[in-house]
Amino acid sequence: MTKREFMMAGAGAGLALGNWSRAFAQAPKGGPKPTARKAKTTKLFKSPHGFPNGLAATPEGLWIAEQKLSGAQAASYKLPEPKSLDESCWLVDWNGKLVKTVKTPSRNTSGMAVGGGYIWMVANAPPQGVFQVDLNSKLISHRQIPLGMPGGDGGGSHGAHWEDGKLWISALRLRGNIRVDPKTWQPEMMIPFYQSFPDRVRYHDITIDNGSMWQVVGNDSKSYKEGKPGLVRYDLATGRAVETVDFVDGSSDPHGLAMHNGKLIACDAGIHPGWPNNDSPTAGWIFQIDFV
Repeated sequence: MTKREFMMAGAGAGLALGNWSRAFAQAPKGGPKPTARKAKTTKLFKSPHGFPNGLAATPEGLWIAEQKLSGAQAASYKLPEPKSLDESCWLVDWNGKLVKTVKTPSRNTSGMAVGGGYIWMVANAPPQGVFQVDLNSKLISHRQIPLGMPGGDGGGSHGAHWEDGKLWISALRLRGNIRVDPKTWQPEMMIPFYQSFPDRVRYHDITIDNGSMWQVVGNDSKSYKEGKPGLVRYDLATGRAVETVDFVDGSSDPHGLAMHNGKLIACDAGIHPGWPNNDSPTAGWIFQIDFV
């Protein structure tokens, strides 16, 4: 096997891209440690009835993705089987007034994006994948997260974001945030998840602002009291984690994330793996994040 063949084989096992140097935006080893600061949360308004677990800020208002649990997942959370498996995407104004509802066939939605005239719902349960839906609730496409196992799906996702005609997906199986061309469905680059044990081993939604990507992170925990939510900020040019943020005690539990008028906006889903349902005192709320 030639050196070129070896490199291409490695790309096929990881990210099969033509430009290998751009595939992974990995921070150099031995670089400076991320700076650290703290943040607090302020409640804005309640989402429509349901579990909100994805956000996207647009000129028309705030889009909120609904998460439902069904089958074995519903049983594990001791929730009744939903009457309809369709999961909604709600558009609300900045006072929380419902403006529009779009129905989608996504399952256990844990992130979403709005762009190109479509809603992109990312599933975290079978059949997995990304559901492209128009504003009239028509399914346009259902595609798996790229680089899945042969004959299988691409795994689950906890977040998505639309930026400059590209779709970013927080891919759990790959443990990284990948940028995908929405037309060709080819992955273009990846920012590996920042991992710091034991406090930052769970990954949620992402948003982009001024050359940085923000991501919600947290620890494995059994209750709101034990939870340690945080944020990581990546430099989009290098993929380096340049800043971490811890939330002060009493803050909301962030899942979805968006940027609006220079402020980070998040949602508290109300269900959190390992926690009792609605354990967080701000379950179902949309809230603002302020640095302190």
